[in-house]
Amino acid sequence: MSLRPNRPSAQAGNRHTGGVEFLSQWWQRVSAMDAPLTTLASWVVLGVAVALVVLAWPLTRTVVTICHEAGHAVIAVLVGRKLAGIRVHSDTSGLTVSRGRPRGPGMVLMLFAGYASASVIGVGVAWLAWAGRSAAALWLIVVLLALMLLRMRNVYGALVVLATGVVLALASWFAPAPVLPWLAHTVAWTLLLAGPRPVIEVAGNRSPGTDGAQLARLTHLPRVLWVLAWLLVTVGALLVGGWLLLPLAL
Repeated sequence: MSLRPNRPSAQAGNRHTGGVEFLSQWWQRVSAMDAPLTTLASWVVLGVAVALVVLAWPLTRTVVTICHEAGHAVIAVLVGRKLAGIRVHSDTSGLTVSRGRPRGPGMVLMLFAGYASASVIGVGVAWLAWAGRSAAALWLIVVLLALMLLRMRNVYGALVVLATGVVLALASWFAPAPVLPWLAHTVAWTLLLAGPRPVIEVAGNRSPGTDGAQLARLTHLPRVLWVLAWLLVTVGALLVGGWLLLPLAL
């Protein structure tokens, strides 16, 4: 009986080659530069985003809630808190639970991050789209959603986050390259336009469980100051993002 050294099968080699080829194609797509939108196209995308915020608010509000809870979660991890779980509910509310010191700057930053997150993400996407990196912007959102999915603690929230990530991933992979700036601009404008609305909604909510009420208890500053701070961030982000997304039209 002759002994022959083990050799990798052709099937295993094909899988390895296929994986390398997929990663190579993915990286080429992510790192590709795209041409800026024309002035007309920029205004068309803005109109679509306005329609999403005005006419499809429940759907858009759910996306904003995902960003809101992602902001809480990211800051909680960055300030050294232990992230216990995230929930997104069908009524567009959400909850992020973390463990750590009940007071201090870290807790304040984590609470403040929620209502600012959609606008901050919108500015980030706008900046990448302005720099010609629309595919990178979309895939960064997909990665964030994938990490968020690992901490989801309810079925509805997991399905919504998964569906959002899958839609963006499929669109980013299969859409023709000229379509990606349209998609990135739409995402950016939608987040930027939607950012101030939940702040306005929460301004009249005096429930003790709101982020503003909790911040008021922690800092002994009036709740209205925190609402004004959120408005400053969200409206400022809208102005900055608009300047980036409509450079030819302004």
